[in-house]
Amino acid sequence: MAGDSVAFQQWKNQCLNKCDFSKKGSVDEDISHIVSFINSHDRYFTTSSCSGRIILFDGALDCQEVQKRNCSWLFVSHQKCQSEDVLTSLKKSVGDATFKFEPFVLHVQCKQLEDAQLLHTVAVNSGFRNSGITVGKKGKIIMAVRSTQCLEVPVSHRGAVLINDQYLDFLVRVSNQKMEENLKRIERFYECLQTALQPQEQRCSLKEAADKKPVYRRRRKRTQDDSVTDCCQTIKDHNENSEEGTDCNLLFLS
Repeated sequence: MAGDSVAFQQWKNQCLNKCDFSKKGSVDEDISHIVSFINSHDRYFTTSSCSGRIILFDGALDCQEVQKRNCSWLFVSHQKCQSEDVLTSLKKSVGDATFKFEPFVLHVQCKQLEDAQLLHTVAVNSGFRNSGITVGKKGKIIMAVRSTQCLEVPVSHRGAVLINDQYLDFLVRVSNQKMEENLKRIERFYECLQTALQPQEQRCSLKEAADKKPVYRRRRKRTQDDSVTDCCQTIKDHNENSEEGTDCNLLFLS
């Protein structure tokens, strides 16, 4: 078990200290807080991420199997976009252009399988129902946060545009709607993640507080000899003793 911990820490150090070789070269702004939060925990670290994007790329005509290596990126946005910008980029196509919406994706390496299961539950409950866990030959446990909100449409062939402006407007509008929902799910995921990864002591404290029943104490009338009075009482006593009938407060005693 100790050896596994050492190996995990080595993997984490190597991953977080290496250069970012993505096209953008940095973590997307909309998920930077999530990536930092996960990497601050000793049982997790992120290996790749994307907040979601709308892209238009030109595939190579002579090599369809390796699209990522043989394509020209005509347009990319990690936010909602305008049809005019996509149309301007589409006119630069010389191959087979594809318009895509890709939702938020996050890959997290986890120390133990139960850590991955916890993260998987958070992801599914946040709307990312295509999430899954894989275990590599070397024992690496990866939890992938994924959604089914994808969109992929061919829009040109050998440089000839296949769609009209009206249909392009429709594609952009649908993609913008998907992006808006995608960002909502990201924030929902972050909120659930914060709750799930609270320190164990804090979770236990909150659970104990939730299990306690409220104890009511009768307010005593203040006298000259009283230096401290009770701050809580039952609703009935409060209504009888208060001329204005204000709301009563409940005190949870530990």
